[in-house]
Amino acid sequence: MATTKLLITGSIAYDLLLNYDGSFTDGIDPSSLDSMSLAFVTPHFERHYGGTGSNIAYNLQLLGGDPILVSSVGDDGDEYLSLLSNKGIDVSYIDRVTGKMTATAILATDTSERHIIFFHPGADAAGKWPDLSSQKEDISYAIVSPRDASLMMKAIDWCCENEIPVIFDPGQQLLSFGDDELKRGIDNCNALIVNSYEWNSIADRLNTSEQDIIDQLDFLVITMGEDGLRIITKEEEIKIPACKAGSVINPTGAGDALRSGLLFGLDSGWSFKDIGRLGAAMGSFAVEQRGTLLKNLDIDALKSRAKSAYGEELPKW
Repeated sequence: MATTKLLITGSIAYDLLLNYDGSFTDGIDPSSLDSMSLAFVTPHFERHYGGTGSNIAYNLQLLGGDPILVSSVGDDGDEYLSLLSNKGIDVSYIDRVTGKMTATAILATDTSERHIIFFHPGADAAGKWPDLSSQKEDISYAIVSPRDASLMMKAIDWCCENEIPVIFDPGQQLLSFGDDELKRGIDNCNALIVNSYEWNSIADRLNTSEQDIIDQLDFLVITMGEDGLRIITKEEEIKIPACKAGSVINPTGAGDALRSGLLFGLDSGWSFKDIGRLGAAMGSFAVEQRGTLLKNLDIDALKSRAKSAYGEELPKW
């Protein structure tokens, strides 16, 4: 079990998952974008517990990590807090915002795994950064994942001021940051994790390169979906192939599950190769279910899948 704590800040949200039996592109006429009006019939509807912060913290707890979750819920958040608390996750630093609803994400996925996402920030936009002074000596790493952009910057600043290694994970909030703000976030973090689309956007906006980022940070992680992930450090670039899932039901939670594996491996002092493999294996379990919180995690099955995928065992824990 973990002896140090991992600071996770990101949204707590209810996820409404819709699956469209077709391709979103079939409904888009490129010649009529100015007057575009789309409607897709989705026969599949489900409501789940989600949010970047709670996804990472919950799945990290299943691995044996000890997360400190900083986030916000609204008037409808009691059931979510009970779920987290019952899993042993400390909810002391989750702000309860009256008069607001808990953040809600509507995620639609087509048969080619394209996504259309709407996100209502709700209570997250009214949250506050808590006093973590009593915890800072015990925190080994932090990750700042998508939530209210101003609170993400406060989190990075707090970690920087307290010399806590922090991973910046801008994700779907990338467009909420101006170029100067985005650069400040990267300047003050120790590592950056993005998908390939987000990386291309950052590179274009800031006129930067992978080498520029690595000259400045400890490592850069670029996830590539079915093509796995790349971990770039000052010494090497490690390519981790995707870990094959038994079946793909919904890919929505794969990225956050991967992040929980990366954090657990970092906290355990593993090599970047093993860290990436654990993250990829965690992501493979997430796509096999509806919802983004892993319903069950069999550690032996996780280790076995990683060994089958990569030919080597993960370190013991």
